[in-house]
Amino acid sequence: MPDEQMANSVGQSSAAPPPAPAARPLDTIDRAILRMLQTDGRASIRSVAERVHVSRANAYARINRLLDDGVIRGFSALIDQERAGQGASAYITLKIVQNSWRTVRKQLTALPGAAHIALVSGDFDVLLLVHAKDNRELRELVLTRIQSIPEVLSTRTLLVFEETDLGPEGE
Repeated sequence: MPDEQMANSVGQSSAAPPPAPAARPLDTIDRAILRMLQTDGRASIRSVAERVHVSRANAYARINRLLDDGVIRGFSALIDQERAGQGASAYITLKIVQNSWRTVRKQLTALPGAAHIALVSGDFDVLLLVHAKDNRELRELVLTRIQSIPEVLSTRTLLVFEETDLGPEGE
């Protein structure tokens, strides 16, 4: 299937946004900085510099370049959902009306507990990860909120029994 036809079949218009500028290649120091920041996003410039064996000025400049280039999109905390009062998690697959991805994405992003949304290929169109207080709240989210979106044709809910966040090297 040609790319344009495939994009249209999963809800994208044929008018693609302009291509992003080519990313600068990353060297071993850049990759070491990325691994360190994935492990500890609160690491100081000094500790980054010491760990990757560069000056503080060099580490600062590299981190800023990685931010400016969009390689680092931001910093966040890893949350233990259960300890944060979100004891029920689920992956929800959605089949949606063709060419409705942008509309559906906007509505899913506004849902309480939505953690990750992806447009995918295969037997369904969208994969959504949600966290809820309990199964009752999860049921309400799926049956009332998601299934009431007009462009959503069907859903399938996969309950998460246990999760493991992988570190930068699959730890």
